[in-house]
Amino acid sequence: MTRPVYAVYDVFAEVRTQVDWARLFQLGLGRIKHATVTRHVRPHVNIVETTSPQLSGDVRRDVRWITDIGELHEWHLGEWLQEHLIKTPADYRIMARALSDVTVEPVAEEFTQFEAAVGGDGITFGMPAQGRTAFQKLLVDYVGLEQFSLDIASGVTELFELLELMNDLTYRDFTAVTKTPARHLKLWENISIEAIGPVLYRRHFVPVYERILSILKPTGQQLHVHYDGKLRPIAGDVARLPFGGIDSFTEFPEGDLSVAEARAAWPDKYLWLHPNLGWYRLPAPELCAKIRRIRQEAGPTRFCMMISEEVPPAWEQTVPLILETLSE
Repeated sequence: MTRPVYAVYDVFAEVRTQVDWARLFQLGLGRIKHATVTRHVRPHVNIVETTSPQLSGDVRRDVRWITDIGELHEWHLGEWLQEHLIKTPADYRIMARALSDVTVEPVAEEFTQFEAAVGGDGITFGMPAQGRTAFQKLLVDYVGLEQFSLDIASGVTELFELLELMNDLTYRDFTAVTKTPARHLKLWENISIEAIGPVLYRRHFVPVYERILSILKPTGQQLHVHYDGKLRPIAGDVARLPFGGIDSFTEFPEGDLSVAEARAAWPDKYLWLHPNLGWYRLPAPELCAKIRRIRQEAGPTRFCMMISEEVPPAWEQTVPLILETLSE
C-alpha cells in the first residue's frame, strides 16, 4: 500500500450491526477479511454444541469435546468464554487424544470468495485452522492464563507433551498453507509480553516461528502476527524474525512502545496500527494531532490504521474524521 489507509476487521463489520458500515466504506474505510485456509479432520473426537437463551438476553453456548478416554467441556456467554476446556492434568491427555492422528487439508474456497468480495477495497489474510501457535492456543483458548501459568511453573508433564503434539500440528498446518493462494497470512497470537515473559518467548515461540518461516520462505508468503500488547523486552527478537508485519500494534498504555520506536526497531515490517480507543474520546483537534503523529512516525509507507479491538466510541464522527485526516 502506498498511501495511508484505515480499515476494519471483518468481524466487527459483521456483528456490530448498529454501525452504518455502508456509509463508512463509501467514505473510504477499508476492509480486512480473514479466511481459514486449512481444515483439520479429527478422527478421535466428536464436538457437540448446544445453546440456551438466558434471562439477560444473552445466549449461553456449551461445547463438549467427547473422546474415547474422556470428555472436555467449555461454555460461553454471548461472545465471551466463561470456562475453559482444560482444567486438570488429565484434561491435557484428553485433548492430546482429540488432536491425535489429525489430517490437515488445504482449502481455498473461503479465501477466493472473500478476495472477490473485498476487491481493491482491502485485504484478505489466510489463517491456519489452529489460529495461533500452540503455546498461545493453549494459554488463550484451551486452559486460560491462571491455570496455564500454574501448570507451566509446576512443570506439568502432560502440558508439555500436548504442546509438542500441537507444535507438530502447527508445522503441518503451514505446510498445507503453502498449497493455497493466500499470500499474506496471520496468526492470532494476542501477545503481550508480561503474560509470558521473554524467557518463555525465546524458548517456546522463537524456534516455532523460525520453523514456520522456513516452511513459508520458498513460496514468498508473508506471516503477520497479532501482537497488541507490551513488546519492549522482545523488540530485538521480533526484529530478527522475518515477519511480514505486526498486527494491531498499540501504543501506551496497552502497549509499551511508541510508533516511532516500533518503526526504528522494525524498519522492514508492515505496521498495522490500532489507535488507542481512548483517543476517540478526545476533542477533535487532539485526535487529529495523534493520527497525524503516528502517520508521520510510521511512514511514509508500509502501514495501515485499524479498527481491530473494538468499534471506536462516537464512530459516526470519529471514523470519518480520521479518514479525512489521513487524506490530507
